[in-house]
Amino acid sequence: MAAEHHAVFDALEMTRLREATFDTALESSKDRLTCVFFWGHDCPNCEVAKRMLLADVDPVKELKLTWYHVNTYEDSELGTRFGLFGIPTFLFFHQGKKLGKITPFPGIDPFLAALRELRTKYPA
Repeated sequence: MAAEHHAVFDALEMTRLREATFDTALESSKDRLTCVFFWGHDCPNCEVAKRMLLADVDPVKELKLTWYHVNTYEDSELGTRFGLFGIPTFLFFHQGKKLGKITPFPGIDPFLAALRELRTKYPA
């Protein structure tokens, strides 16, 4: 099945990752605070997260994270690798280390608060 595209991927300059490209991409962005958005097609909560992120894209972009996305239905081995129990899930990395995750999507305000807190710990 072809990957579903969404405008939020363009707005946040999210690069799609596959199992074969995941580790290389994280290595190339290790000096930056990085978020990987795990989603799936026909996932209602994923669509809510996408719409809310797109509606408030400017404050998200101001935090200057590096963004990637993974369709877990097409790359289920990555979901298994990270022990995901549901989507959407946002995993955060810095210096090759997983910092934490947000799941389910809590709404834009709590999400932005969590991103801002991470940004204070890992300045750009």
